[in-house]
Formats: sequence, structure tokens, C-alpha cells
Amino acid sequence: MTDLRAAALDALAQQTIELPSWGFGNSGTRFKVFGQPGVARDPYEKLEDAAQVHKHTGAAPRVSLHIPWDRVDDYGKLAAHARDLGVRIGAINSNLFQDDDYRLGSLTHPDEAVRRKAIDHHAECVEVMRQTGSTDLKLWLPDGTNYAGQDDLRARQDRLADSLQQVYALLEPGMRLLLEYKFFEPYFYATDIPDWGTSLLHCLALGDQATVVLDTGHHAPGTNIEFIVMQLLRVGRLGAFDFNSRNYADDDLIVGSADPFQLFRIMNEIVAQGAHRPESKVNFMLDQCHNLEKKIPGQIRSVMNVQEATAKALLVDREALATAQRGGEVLDAHGILMDAYSTDVRPLLAQLRESQGLDADPYAAYARSGHQERIERERVGGQQAGWGA
Repeated sequence: MTDLRAAALDALAQQTIELPSWGFGNSGTRFKVFGQPGVARDPYEKLEDAAQVHKHTGAAPRVSLHIPWDRVDDYGKLAAHARDLGVRIGAINSNLFQDDDYRLGSLTHPDEAVRRKAIDHHAECVEVMRQTGSTDLKLWLPDGTNYAGQDDLRARQDRLADSLQQVYALLEPGMRLLLEYKFFEPYFYATDIPDWGTSLLHCLALGDQATVVLDTGHHAPGTNIEFIVMQLLRVGRLGAFDFNSRNYADDDLIVGSADPFQLFRIMNEIVAQGAHRPESKVNFMLDQCHNLEKKIPGQIRSVMNVQEATAKALLVDREALATAQRGGEVLDAHGILMDAYSTDVRPLLAQLRESQGLDADPYAAYARSGHQERIERERVGGQQAGWGA
């Protein structure tokens, strides 16, 4: 166990988790967006808040941007601001769900002019990547239909394939297209990329620079997400995670809050295949809406939860597990996994943080820092960032 702990400390020291800029804005339910004092008013303040998460956890050095929510006049200046704060720009997320022209679809729309508009938006996103040093273009397609017969399902897939080829052609060497899926919402009869298989098929057709994004909230109840993780890793096409937690659908709760055992099982597959290592190029990202929680503490808690699940997965005795599996010792194998899950890894993570010059408890350290009180006092006036802004 001593050797496992030493190896776990080394692996955890290399783990990084990307933060969503939109997680630092106001959000809410379908019925109301709830404002909070001190919320960031522009992308610069979002980066400042993200830097606080990295300052206290030491594990969150990148921030995803969302275009047009994070549009600025000078992206080079924004990237320099991030570097000055000790973080950098991560994935650039496109937006295909808030334009009236996209009511019947964007990349799948029957009208070629609308599809061209959606493709041009991704050209803008690729330009943002060039100016910020980002290497990942993340695309979630909200397109779908509400009624049988509303549109030709095959034709929509053909249009999508053609549109994706044009988006993919925009990429430079070293850039990736991260293609997300969601089994329903905002449309409820047929979603154009409803599952990992559809996303994977399109990625395989596009080329090696196209990989699948797995959002942990984008699955039907009872789905074995860790099985999907394994399959995508097996074929080398898992590009990124969107970590959150769900009870019913795409709840976007703090990761690990509803089902911490599921998060552990997912990380167990990640660790078993070595995909937790930076060289795997699997990007671990958060995608959460802190409706009632304070934004910065919510992100800190999420990072800590991913770290805890990873630490437990790293403590699985792989040699003993493989022996039990080969011998058909069902309960022994399950017990080995459960022993790791039941381990209190908080002391191990406290040891890691203290070795990095950080407080053993990032959440408590932020609460003591006075930063929350300062931004609530100083960020007065202007327009707070929020969902859709």
C-alpha cells in the first residue's frame, strides 16, 4: 500500500482539471436566473475567479471560453491576462443554441445559408484559438426535432456530416475537434448527436483530430458510463470529459454530489488504462451551473471531488485485482475495488497539497482568504455575466 500511495501522489501531482468560464456567471433554472453579489462582469473577471480556484487547489490551470459569451476585442490581451494570473486558456466552446436562425437546426438545418452561418461561427472560434493558444474546439450540437415527420432523419445526418467536414477543415495541425453528445434536450423526438456511437462515427469519418466529449450528465438513467469510457479509450477517441453530476437528466450539479461511487467507477476505468496521465491527452473539464452555490467555492469543491475519486482509483491494487479476475473470484475482485473506494484519501490529498505549498483544505482556505467578501464589496455596477451573456 505504501508503494501505491507513493505512485498515487506522483500521479495526482500531475493531474489537471479545466474550469468553465460560464461557471463563474449567474445561472439558474428554466424559470429564473439567480443573481449573486460579486459575480464576474466580463471574461477578465471570470479568469480572475478561475485563478482563485487554481491558487487554492493547484490543479486547475486552464479555463474554457464560450463564444460569444466570452467575446472580447483583443483575445491576445485576454490570454496575456490569464498568464499573468497563473492560468491559461483551454478549450474554445462554440454556441449553436441561442440564435433565432437555429430554431430548426444549425449544422443540420435544411437551409444551406443557415448551415453556412453555423460553420462561419466555428471559423470565428478557430481564430480565437489561434489568438489565445488554445488547441481544442469543443462542439455541442443542440440540433434535433420534436415530432416524427418534422424532418428527414437521414438527410439531417448527411447535412451534419458535410457541415462537420467543413468545420474540421478549419483546424490546423495540433488542433482537435471535441464532439459532444446528448441524448435529449432541447429537442425531444430525435437528437442529431444523441449518443457516443453517433459522435464516434462522425469522428472516425473526419479523421484523427476529431475525438468524443463525454458529459457525465448526458445519458439515460441506468447507463453504464464507465463502459462507454472504456470503449472510447480502447479506440483512442476519448478527447475530453465534461464532469458534473445528475439525479435525473442534465442537472449540472457539482461532480460526485449525487453518485460519488459512479465517479469512482469512471475514474477507475481511466486509471486502469493510464488515461489520467497528461500524455493521454484526455482533457478533464468541469461543466456545471452553480445556481445557488457561490461560484468559486463551488468550483473548488468540484475539483476536490475529482481529485478524491482519482486518488481512490489510484489505490486499487491492480495486481491483486487481476489475479482475482483471472481466478474467477467474483467477490474478492469486487472487494478489492470496494476497499479502494472506502479508503479515506483526504489525508493523502492533504499531504500532496502541503508538499506543493498549499493549504491542506482548499475550500476552507478560500473561505478564510477574504476574497469572496472583497469581490462582493468591489464588484458593484456594470452587467454581471450570466447564462447567455
